[in-house]
Amino acid sequence: MFQPDNPLAPRGPVFDEPWQAQVLAMADAMVRAGHFSSGQWAIALGAALRNAEAHGAPDTEETYYSAALEALETLSDAETEISAADLAERKHAWEEAYHRTPHGKPVVLQPDKFR
Repeated sequence: MFQPDNPLAPRGPVFDEPWQAQVLAMADAMVRAGHFSSGQWAIALGAALRNAEAHGAPDTEETYYSAALEALETLSDAETEISAADLAERKHAWEEAYHRTPHGKPVVLQPDKFR
């Protein structure tokens, strides 16, 4: 929100999509919980950004947040008990739930799909 008395405050929305805020919040929560360090996060994010650049991705906010998601997934796989297979299964379940959810209704996962 624009704050005329604070010239350093953002002049509009900071994130284009809710998932962008969520990926950074999840990374912060995982650092605070000790699953990985802020240094590991910085290294993983830097590697994901270099990978995006090497593959010709434009220097945009979308590229940045996609790289942040890639870094979070990489660290989750390497530093937690969340495997790449578990993550793929969860993504698939979310996609299925999204497609079966009527417009305007909240997307809900079926709890029996997961251990």
